[in-house]
Amino acid sequence: MLAIVAKSAQQMVAATIRTVFVQPDAATARQTWRTVADSFRARFPRVAELLDDAEDEVLAYLNFPHEHWHQIWSNNPLERLNKEIKRRTDVVGIFPNSGAVVRLVGAVLAEQHDEWQVARRYFSVESLAKLSTNEEVVPLPIALA
Repeated sequence: MLAIVAKSAQQMVAATIRTVFVQPDAATARQTWRTVADSFRARFPRVAELLDDAEDEVLAYLNFPHEHWHQIWSNNPLERLNKEIKRRTDVVGIFPNSGAVVRLVGAVLAEQHDEWQVARRYFSVESLAKLSTNEEVVPLPIALA
């Protein structure tokens, strides 16, 4: 969106859109999204159109429990993972074939999966239980190698 507004207006547009993500509940966030889109219609009609089209996708996190919102809308874990993959592949430089890339990246992903399972849970079992219709959520056993 920022690419279609003048550089002088980018900060204002970004700050206005960010107001949606600090709302305390889903109804207020959706109403704020529509208010923001309407406020841009006169000056930035293309931005308003994009906001209208993207509402369901961007606000999909609102369908989850409030405790999950921050983890869902943040892409920091994905950025960290991509940075680790880049760091590991840069060390190798040139791969002999595509299978070598798949093995290295697969190993990095498996390592990260194990770390997320044991060391740093992104969601607690208790918070995941709120998503389940079952009364009890039991974590899967982890094979230690």
